[in-house]
Amino acid sequence: MDAIAHFTDHVVGRTYDDLPPEAVTAAKTFLLDAIGVGLSGVHGQWADALDDCIAGWGSSDDSRVLGRSTRHPCAVAALANAFQIHNSEFDCVHEGAVVHPMASILGASLAVLDREGGISGRRLIEAIVLGADVSCGIGVASKSPLRFFRPGTAGGFGATAAVARLLGFDRETLLNAFGTLYGQSCGTMQSHEEGSMLLALQIGFNTRNAVVSCDLAARGLIAPRNVLEGRFGFFNLFEGEYDVAPVVSALGRVWRIAEVSHKPFPTGRATQGSIAAVIELRRRHSFEVEQIESVRAHVTPLTARLVGRPLLPGMAPNYARLCLQYCVARTLLQGSLGPADFRTDALGDAAVHALGQRVEVIAQPNDDPNALGPAAVELKLSDGRRLVADIDDMPGSPSSPLSRDQHLQKFRSNWLSVPDVAAAEAAEGVIALVDNLEEVQDVRSLLDLLCQA
Repeated sequence: MDAIAHFTDHVVGRTYDDLPPEAVTAAKTFLLDAIGVGLSGVHGQWADALDDCIAGWGSSDDSRVLGRSTRHPCAVAALANAFQIHNSEFDCVHEGAVVHPMASILGASLAVLDREGGISGRRLIEAIVLGADVSCGIGVASKSPLRFFRPGTAGGFGATAAVARLLGFDRETLLNAFGTLYGQSCGTMQSHEEGSMLLALQIGFNTRNAVVSCDLAARGLIAPRNVLEGRFGFFNLFEGEYDVAPVVSALGRVWRIAEVSHKPFPTGRATQGSIAAVIELRRRHSFEVEQIESVRAHVTPLTARLVGRPLLPGMAPNYARLCLQYCVARTLLQGSLGPADFRTDALGDAAVHALGQRVEVIAQPNDDPNALGPAAVELKLSDGRRLVADIDDMPGSPSSPLSRDQHLQKFRSNWLSVPDVAAAEAAEGVIALVDNLEEVQDVRSLLDLLCQA
């Protein structure tokens, strides 16, 4: 039996009462986090251009988009939601899977619950938890380096599971939805390689396709069944080597949403161990930037491949977020890294470029092709000192989590970064609603707070 059948049985067979407290808490935590980064993405790179485009992609008042007052066809709104959540590289990530689960799951779920109405907070929690089990489970099962953009491809499966849960699909309907989604799956690592804004759109495309797939399946479309392990299935065509049996056997015991990591910095996850190492060096040692003769960032092979790109003049924000030379140099100079550091006017800073050219990215052997850590940064100073900081646990990971205060600070900061989205005091209403999400009878009340004119 193809593994997709096991995932399907898990999605249709679980209820809110089956979910452990840690999974429910994580679902609410990363729901709020994704809302915050999605709002900050309203005016992120290329977001307004996308908003102009989608106005011509059909006329309907189905669903709203995060932070905007206009309405669009449900699938179009899902695409825009997902893009906004990921377009600033600030959304949460499952490191072992190399998947950003909430961009696709929440992008689709918000659009569908707005269209349908009457969907409870408990049902949304179910959708988030079970959707993450699917997308992150598929990612964990892969044992090959990334070729296709897994946050988009595996993310589409997670979004399909979430929408199916919201709509109350039975087993056969969900199998058809998964098969239809696979027929539309898309997105390669070339966009990552070149630092293109198409990267976030690839998550959007698969999120849109999840809604389309569920709508088609609900109307009786029959689709292929062996979509994960078939001769031309996902693992064989998109991934390569895989071992899905341990993932399947853990369904109902291991809840992937509880393994998800916060991002403390608005950059590619692969940069964040090195950023944390730089902050630790500045905390522990006294030195001047002018003393730095060389910087060595010791990283995993995957990290080197994802963010070892050269710092370039005139680079776009999305390129810079995935450039370890830029992120390390900027953090060395100022001791922190935030959204303002990726504005166009900040990216040409001559001092950052001069220091960044001295940052050498060195790949260290690692048996796990999906490992993003550990990381270490080594400074050689003109006074002869050699300073090193090692980061074993990525900041924001389950083994080194953000505190609740840090989590809320990130949300409030993202909210306030877009003052025209909604009144500042409404942020506290969103926090309270998410904290008590299991008591909410119609989650459109959340969108009422997020999509004010």
